[in-house]
Amino acid sequence: MPDSPDILVFGEVLFDCFDDQQVLGGAPFNVVWNLKGLGRNPLFVGAVGHDALGQRVIASMRTWHMSLAGLGMSENHPTGRVEVHLKNGEPSYKILADQAYDHIDASQVLEKMPQHGLLYHGSLALRGEVSRQNFQHLCDQTQPRIFLDVNLRDPWWQHDEVVGYLQQATWAKLNEQELAILSSRPESAPIEQAQCLRDECQLEAVIVTRAAQGAFVVSRDGSVFETPAPAVPQLIDTVGAGDAFTAVTLIGLIEAWPWPLILQRASVYAAAICAMRGATTDDPLFYIEAKSDWS
Repeated sequence: MPDSPDILVFGEVLFDCFDDQQVLGGAPFNVVWNLKGLGRNPLFVGAVGHDALGQRVIASMRTWHMSLAGLGMSENHPTGRVEVHLKNGEPSYKILADQAYDHIDASQVLEKMPQHGLLYHGSLALRGEVSRQNFQHLCDQTQPRIFLDVNLRDPWWQHDEVVGYLQQATWAKLNEQELAILSSRPESAPIEQAQCLRDECQLEAVIVTRAAQGAFVVSRDGSVFETPAPAVPQLIDTVGAGDAFTAVTLIGLIEAWPWPLILQRASVYAAAICAMRGATTDDPLFYIEAKSDWS
């Protein structure tokens, strides 16, 4: 790569497979796509299989001018898939086992990751022992600042494991439902739950998204900042809104924006994603317009 990445994104790339179409996604992949669209230089660390879906991932990354330096190829495991079934309009999901993203090799990116750099990951891609061990080796070697995006996907998570990831992280983002599940004080109000989680896991900040109720953050110094959810006059779907929110939050941390500004810009950007179909777009004008009022 001609330039060092400003953030490593470790995790799954997969396809949501409906009866009639296959939609490229995965929370980490959505995040890195947004980061690239918004002008950052991220490096995606993941894996695909030697199959047609893997070739689609590679083609999409090339089209979006994303580096392939961190993308591994698994000989014996397929590109990630999630089977989506609709019944009476309501989707159900089956996250398939033993996919390529369960076998991520991070050794090829060690030299690209600066000491104490910024590393994003979710919790799903750490379900597999190979990916988990490689992730930990990457952390041991580079001592990064870690942004954990909690994604509790049944049956692929264990409470104690996720708490361990939280204790290793610098910042954590999760939704209100995930916060209540992980909190040691589930009967408390959300802000108190987040404060407790921050203290127990020694986090710099806990960021909580609350859908139509907006978002809030509790920081290490005890400050609490809240933002309402912006109106979305032409709501199409909320797919990828959380990943969009995360991408802007990461940019804010890189740029040292104050928390009120991070929350405001992240919420506005997530609302813009809700006004289009799907989690991402390959239209660069969308991203140019989205950051046009950042200065």
